[in-house]
Amino acid sequence: MAEAERPRIGDEGDVDGCVGVGGYFLQKFRLYETRSNFYMVGRDKNKEFWRVLKIDRLESAELNILEDPTIYTEFECCDLLTRIHEGNKPTGGLKLVTACYGIIGFIRFLGPYYMLIITKRRKIGTICGHAVYSITKREMIQIPNTHAKSNMDFIKNESRYKKLLCSVDLTKDFFFSYSYHVMRCLQKNLCDNEPGQILYETMFVWNEYLTRGIRNSLKNALWTVALVHGFFKQVTLSAMEREFKLTLIARRSRHFAGTRYLKRGVNEKGRVANDVETEQIVFEDAPEGSPSYVTSVVQHRGSIPLFWSQETSKLNIRPDIIVSRKDPKYEATRLHFENLVKRYGNPIIVLNLIKTWEKKPRETILRAEFANAIRFINRSLPQESRLRFLHWDINKHAKGKENSALIVLYKVAEYALNLTGIFHSQVATNMKSEGSLVTFYFEKSDSGDSGSMNNNSDDADSFETDVSSSSSYSKWKMPLFQKGVLRTNCIDCLDRTNVAQYAYGLVALGKQLHVLGLRESEDIDFDDPLAVDLMDVYEAMGDTLAMQYGGSPAHNKIFSASRGQWNAATQSQEFFRTLQRYYSNAYIDAVKQDAINVFLGYFQPQQEKPALWELNSDQHPDVGKRCQRQSSSFFKRSLSDGNILLQADTPSASKILGRQSLASEENGGFCGCQSESIRDVSASESKVFDSRQRVHFAKDHGFVEGDHISDDEERGDGINSSNFLDIDWLSSGGSSFIDDNHGRSSSSMSSVLLDNNSNNKAQRENDALVGCKSSMDEFSEDFIRWVTEGEVLFS
Repeated sequence: MAEAERPRIGDEGDVDGCVGVGGYFLQKFRLYETRSNFYMVGRDKNKEFWRVLKIDRLESAELNILEDPTIYTEFECCDLLTRIHEGNKPTGGLKLVTACYGIIGFIRFLGPYYMLIITKRRKIGTICGHAVYSITKREMIQIPNTHAKSNMDFIKNESRYKKLLCSVDLTKDFFFSYSYHVMRCLQKNLCDNEPGQILYETMFVWNEYLTRGIRNSLKNALWTVALVHGFFKQVTLSAMEREFKLTLIARRSRHFAGTRYLKRGVNEKGRVANDVETEQIVFEDAPEGSPSYVTSVVQHRGSIPLFWSQETSKLNIRPDIIVSRKDPKYEATRLHFENLVKRYGNPIIVLNLIKTWEKKPRETILRAEFANAIRFINRSLPQESRLRFLHWDINKHAKGKENSALIVLYKVAEYALNLTGIFHSQVATNMKSEGSLVTFYFEKSDSGDSGSMNNNSDDADSFETDVSSSSSYSKWKMPLFQKGVLRTNCIDCLDRTNVAQYAYGLVALGKQLHVLGLRESEDIDFDDPLAVDLMDVYEAMGDTLAMQYGGSPAHNKIFSASRGQWNAATQSQEFFRTLQRYYSNAYIDAVKQDAINVFLGYFQPQQEKPALWELNSDQHPDVGKRCQRQSSSFFKRSLSDGNILLQADTPSASKILGRQSLASEENGGFCGCQSESIRDVSASESKVFDSRQRVHFAKDHGFVEGDHISDDEERGDGINSSNFLDIDWLSSGGSSFIDDNHGRSSSSMSSVLLDNNSNNKAQRENDALVGCKSSMDEFSEDFIRWVTEGEVLFS
């Protein structure tokens, strides 16, 4: 090969990279080919470490990968490539295929293997000096060459599977980092050091299946990137004339993943649909040589953990909610909450935002069943481990005064954060820059104690610490740890849930800025520029997550009203989003679900077996008979009771939540589909919400003085609004900072009630729209009613 044609690796310009402590990270790659092999050359940022990977191209049925154990210099690597070229001249020599930034994975359908690689990337942020990237272009390359023999009898289906996989757009909402474990929250990254191989197995790595073959073969993750799906946004804000970085990350679970009506509720393993971990990170860039501090807080959203479903319909925009009788002892629900305890520790705080009353029971059926499930589970748990829950109808309160719903959610967030705390730590000065895995140290307190964390492998990592619950955020030198999590849900865990998560994020931001010394007070008013900026970020996250799961941007009625934008134009936008979501659910989601199942490996094509599109549901063909619907309670392609590849190793009963034997427990009619008992329960629930008595928090929680706390064991009905606070306190002024900024006395507890006079105009407009319904067909009538009543706008 002539000198000008000789393959060179280091002449394309510098790129970001990492050299880690005790290891290194390859970031820049070049892919070469001969007739019989692919050769991938990878290097680090500083051009100190060069490695070579060989992939066999002659075998189509197996993936043969060999890693050269030698660590080369740039000169040695170029010399090796020259010798490979000379040895393959009779068959065309060594040719450059493309430059790339990592391997996404390998996959095989019915014929040969394919390799997915990143060919273009974009830096979207940094966490403690470690770059985070998104994909701007990727390529899918067939491994066997055109001359290799391969069985391609199924060319048509092969092409269809390829098209299906490529429909998963990796350039949208996927992100990765070479040196920072972005699939884990900051607290876990800073408090323990798991190897990369294990981290690929966590619930938030979407290409775990695609990378499994190469990782098992090489026993490392040097050549691949771990893709996280969800949302990542980093903005620069200022407080007290000092700039800081705010990063919002949403990590979508790959377990029981899918689209709105095709993945609902929980499966046998306790995995829920639309399971998303949201993390808010705040830090200030410190001068070189100075210590820096970082804070984070994590919250969770996920589908109601029951066996329930809704049938996709082209005629009915609001399908009936169907609750299954298959789990009378709520074993799957219990598994879900046990998993949350493993991941985050106690307490688990459940905020349920669905409706309390409906003319035709839909959401209220789930609300009653969810309350019964929590009561049933709590009966077997010690007091300190019980689930804390609040059932609160956000739709009902969103029709009140401006920001009334946000004010209540702000109070809930204050209470939850005082229970769980936030994470705060100092970054080791010599570890801030990119070039190593994140390593932190904690300055000891005056007593000499330092924080520790008990972690388990896989997605069962825990936030558990031995740190006492010090709520004094002014002790900056002492590390703080989050212990427990707030779990929020509505029906879809999209629109209403996103509003609640914003309120939680706003309260958390005040605490984070205070602990960083960027704000004197922990409280942030809704009119504060920081609150407006944070709302923009959460609104962007809500739109992104809603597109992924629901098929349209989120309904942002409360955000629009908070900005004073709820007018005819905004209402038209909400109407269009409702229509967009309906169209996606009815006509697009089935194919989208198929693509997700192939990408995640939940469906693996096999010759002589039915193709994915020939199945009646997203279940594995081996259980095709099981998928036959025996009643209207189950419907095509929309089961919530398992993944496609059913596994025999269903998790056994865990003791994480202190489970006791439930053999003697009475079912008590806790499950069923629209039973009379459930309807009676729904009616009694509405009475609880309609009461207007003054309620207080318990003294031991440091809130309003009083001696009454609602407890489902005390009342014995299992359908209370809350077992740790009463709903009516939330409708009163209380002593919240937010109330002071809305003209309420901090010493009084005046009610935040619906102002009927202020809504007369809106009511007249609503009546005018309702008067037009008589000339419309049933579909249009329902559609207009849902929009005008705000029922579709929060789903």
